[in-house]
Amino acid sequence: MKPLEGIRILDFSRVLAGPMATQILAELGAEVTKVERPGTGDESRLFEPRLPRGESAYFFAFNRAKRSMTLNLKSPEGQEIAARLAETHDVVLENFLPGEMDRFNLGYDALSRRNPGLVYVSNTGFGQTGPYRLRNGYDTIFQALSGIMHLTGHPDAPPAKAGIPVSDMTSGLWIAIAILTGLVGRGRSGRGCHVDLSMMDVQTSLLALAAARLFALGEDIGRSGTEHPGRVPSAAFQCADGTWLHISGSDQHWDDICGVLGLDDLAADAALRKNAARVAARERVMADMRQAIAQRERGPLAEALRDRGVPAGEVNTVREILSDPHSEARGVVGTFDHPEEGTVRALRTPLRFAGYEDPVIGCPPPLGADTAALLAGELGMPAETIDRLRNEGVI
Repeated sequence: MKPLEGIRILDFSRVLAGPMATQILAELGAEVTKVERPGTGDESRLFEPRLPRGESAYFFAFNRAKRSMTLNLKSPEGQEIAARLAETHDVVLENFLPGEMDRFNLGYDALSRRNPGLVYVSNTGFGQTGPYRLRNGYDTIFQALSGIMHLTGHPDAPPAKAGIPVSDMTSGLWIAIAILTGLVGRGRSGRGCHVDLSMMDVQTSLLALAAARLFALGEDIGRSGTEHPGRVPSAAFQCADGTWLHISGSDQHWDDICGVLGLDDLAADAALRKNAARVAARERVMADMRQAIAQRERGPLAEALRDRGVPAGEVNTVREILSDPHSEARGVVGTFDHPEEGTVRALRTPLRFAGYEDPVIGCPPPLGADTAALLAGELGMPAETIDRLRNEGVI
């Protein structure tokens, strides 16, 4: 048994944040029906890169273990079909601009009258209220507006985006949290709820440490590269073979760091035993460490530091970490079988259970593959009606 078996989710979201959230829940056992536009489907089906037989690797990354049905929400018949489906589902997720689902007669007020226990999550860029509520936005826009881009990169370089779509992916995690929280609350009260989840709010919430510094000191910090603004050493250093090693040590690691690197002068300076003094002497300490590390090969140096209990980690490429022995031992990468692409590799859900079945990588659905079965099985619709709806572009 999987932990979320029996939970039914009707997913109207597209592209990344919403699909990521429902994929997490689907691989944990929830039954997710992805509702897509007839003909084209989720626009991410067209995104690059492509697998050998033409399917989108982007779409495959966030839409596994779901069913797909096509439905034209601008059609009155399509709207009524969606509303009837919502009556038998626990959760509705949508990421349209505020008011759009109301215009489709599929907003929270309309659907909750038909299903009072419905947990309804609206994921938008800027929320249901506020002066920016009707703005469109993409991941990098939220990184820029939220201050995250201002904090990312090196001090002597322009602002940089994170190497992953951090706005979309952290919002995806919060959508999953919102759904699970709504379901737990419903289990206690018997009532559903509407969750207003803004991607901009999610990104701003990630500024907790930067905000704490601003509130405490009035200091609006900037970019610090790989260095930690409040700890020395904590940075990535280039090694003799051109690779990079990140070292992050506290006071209890200082003597061992100096011992491994042969920094006798720094070790002999009693004042540098405390982090605050090392922060004040950052330029001297970091310059000596860089010079010492630049003469060492990354592999042996990393092992020497870790043998002394110093936190040290290679700055891996994606290829390196996915083939790392620890990743292999943890089963980070798995596979699924697709009818067109064959065996496809993918990242597994990072949860391991005792007492429940571990998540298994599911197969992404072909566009509309489950439409007829859902209409017939859920709504008792006869084949001739389904054919008519298909011919009229409703499904």
